[in-house]
Amino acid sequence: MTRPVLIIASSNSGKLAEFRELLQEGLPHGAVEVRPQPAGVTVEETGADFLANACLKAAAVARFTGAWALADDSGLCVDALDGRPGIHSARYAPSDAQRMGRLLEELTGCRDRSARFITALALAWPDGSIALTGQGVSHGAILEAPIGEGGFGYDPLFWIPAVGRSFAQMTPAQKRRHGHRGRAFAGLQPQLAALLHQPSSSSEV
Repeated sequence: MTRPVLIIASSNSGKLAEFRELLQEGLPHGAVEVRPQPAGVTVEETGADFLANACLKAAAVARFTGAWALADDSGLCVDALDGRPGIHSARYAPSDAQRMGRLLEELTGCRDRSARFITALALAWPDGSIALTGQGVSHGAILEAPIGEGGFGYDPLFWIPAVGRSFAQMTPAQKRRHGHRGRAFAGLQPQLAALLHQPSSSSEV
């Protein structure tokens, strides 16, 4: 049977790296051919929530490539900001540094730093129909200044008390265990493995 092709429906290099690690950890070695989203493909995120946006991205990339597509939509929800930046996390400012700067400025003087990272995942069949969805949540707090050199996005500001580290300080194994993306993937992993290895699931692009 030809190895199924799975497209990661994202142009974010940090997400691509995380998904490659998750798939390598969660599926048998060489069981699937993982490819990045083709250059030039853009999907307008018009959904009202994380899951809707994940489904939009997975479906569009699957139809474009004729392969399985796995998409996520993730965001940081801060309690003191009424859940902002939420689904607008990636568009809160032009760069990671500016996004963190805006977040810290808006939290100036706030004693409540509680927050959560949310990931919604969607897997689309090669025809674009949605096969699986799932969600993962990580609860933590927003630091007063960035800590750590790893990760991407808001990771240097997001503190996990149970680990005593920010996301940016965590090892890949810790991030898979405690991170929202890892938790969402863990919930989907058994069904994902079964679907990708059905006899009818082979796809070529």
